[in-house]
Amino acid sequence: MTKLPMALTIAGSDSGGGAGIQADLKTFAALGVFGSTAITCVTAQNPDGVAAIHPIPAEIVEKQIKAVCDSFPVRVAKTGMLYSAEIIRAVAMEDIREGIAVLVVDPVMVANSGARLLLADAIDALCKDLLPKARIVTPNLHEAEILCGHSISSVEELRQAARTIGDKFDVACVAKGGALMGDDLVDVLYDEGDEHVFSAPRVPASQTHGAGCAFSAAITAYLARGELLKDAVAAAKAYVAHALRAGIEVGHHQPLNLFWSERAEN
Repeated sequence: MTKLPMALTIAGSDSGGGAGIQADLKTFAALGVFGSTAITCVTAQNPDGVAAIHPIPAEIVEKQIKAVCDSFPVRVAKTGMLYSAEIIRAVAMEDIREGIAVLVVDPVMVANSGARLLLADAIDALCKDLLPKARIVTPNLHEAEILCGHSISSVEELRQAARTIGDKFDVACVAKGGALMGDDLVDVLYDEGDEHVFSAPRVPASQTHGAGCAFSAAITAYLARGELLKDAVAAAKAYVAHALRAGIEVGHHQPLNLFWSERAEN
């Protein structure tokens, strides 16, 4: 019988299957990690946009986390779309009660289509209640600008943003530079004074829906497998790049191939 590491994802459901809970579970499975879930929102969406969002009551989110932790040894968890201040506070408190040691926070705020995935009044709860309890936060460029309070238009400003966020919230921060111009895609990890810059050629892809979810889920999976944080970030970046290069055709969409074979490559 195979013994697997496990992880918990606390996030919204994407009916289109490319992001959110669905992307997290696919990534966990592809990387040899047993995935469990606490669903925060049900969305009606596809890669073209979000048609509707229905938040799950905060107490039900709490009960999902408790039910999973009552039966499984949850050491590592990640959050995605949390949507409201009530859900954020419930997640923060339940994580503490259940003793989850490593929390990866993907501060999902706005979809690529422009749909708001985090209510404006929930940003304060995210900053005050959840980020200080996280091991690492993984903002994209827009989210990093909100969290650090200044615009980002260069790699140097991305590095400064990672440092500002890390020091401000006492958390490791990997600021993602996918929205910056250039042939190379640069991400910056800042962790307790140490900085690591990850640069790789930009992958030409017609659709990147779910790439951010897959990146944070891959970090979570590698941490659950026992990797050090720096190595987990590097491996997650490589995993997503390969998933983009190996993209598949489904109808008129080209989602990431999250099940490209890591074992075959090795």
